[in-house]
This record gives sequence, structure tokens and C-alpha cells, in this order.
Amino acid sequence: MEPCTGLPPFIRFASERDAPSLLSIYTPYVEQTVITFETCVPTVAEFKRRVRDIGSVYPYLVYEREGVAAAYAYAAPVRSRAAYQWTAELSVYVREDAHRMGIGRMLYAALLSLLARQNIKIVYAVITTPNAQSECFHESIGFDRVCVFPKCGYKHGAWRDVLWMQKIIGEFDDEPELLRPIGEVITL
Repeated sequence: MEPCTGLPPFIRFASERDAPSLLSIYTPYVEQTVITFETCVPTVAEFKRRVRDIGSVYPYLVYEREGVAAAYAYAAPVRSRAAYQWTAELSVYVREDAHRMGIGRMLYAALLSLLARQNIKIVYAVITTPNAQSECFHESIGFDRVCVFPKCGYKHGAWRDVLWMQKIIGEFDDEPELLRPIGEVITL
């Protein structure tokens, strides 16, 4: 197991105790935007479960500014079947007063580095459209457009399209090594 290296001092792994502050970042996305298709704000207990469950396999990172969570990002499974284990879906949420500071880019850089060490080959961004800011952000860091699913979700009074973008981060070996849980890759 390798030591936890490569993370800047202001990025760290999330824990269940972060749930209230991460939920405060996430709540406006649920209530005011179509960026997430979640329509009801989860409870703190539910958010703790998500951090624990996702963070047991994938990186779940927090960016702190002046000792307070300003953003978080994580990877999650694309699908539950074993053949999908070499893929992950990425999500990033930034507090409103911390936008356009490069925080999302730093969190993604850390995520991508860790995911490559876990044997992930492709990462996906799933973006409700239109969302020019997210689309441009993902294109700027090497994501390619894959497909659009028209009218696949209904939120805030309208049917919403979803764009899938992907970035290849690993080699496609004939006999790929299995997904390594984050705890096997670094010391948490």
C-alpha cells in the first residue's frame, strides 16, 4: 500500500463527519438547479451513508478553504455489474462563493490520479443540458462528448436532456487488473 501522496494540503478524503457541510454545498444544487436530478434534499444521515459507502471503494474528496469545506468531488460506479468495474462516474459540487477559482479542476486532477491507480480506464461526466459551464469545463480537461439522452429526466417543470462525456485515463489491457478499492491504493 502506498502512502497518501500527491494530494495538495487543502484536499483531503471526506469522512462521515463532513456530511453536514457537504450537504450545505449540495442543497442549492437540489433546490435551485437541474444540475442534479435529485429532487428532495437528502438527510444528514443519508449523506453520511453515501460518504461512507462510496468512500469505501472510490475517492471522495473535500477541498477546504480557510478550514471550511468549499467543494467536494467523488467517483462512483457507473453500473453495478462486474464488467463495469473499470469505469466510474465523476461528480463535483462547489460552494457558490468558491466558483471560478480552479477548485473543480484541482479536485478532478486528484480524482483522476487516484482512479488511475485503482485501475479505472474510463471516467464519465453526466451533465444535464444545457449547462455550458460544465460542458466547457469538461472539454477543457480532455473529456469528449459521447451521447445525449433526450428528455430522460423531469425537474423544475420541464423535461431535461442529459449529455454523457468521457475521458480515457488508462490502457485497455487484454487481461486488466481488477478494480482496487481506494483503501488498497493509499492509506486513508
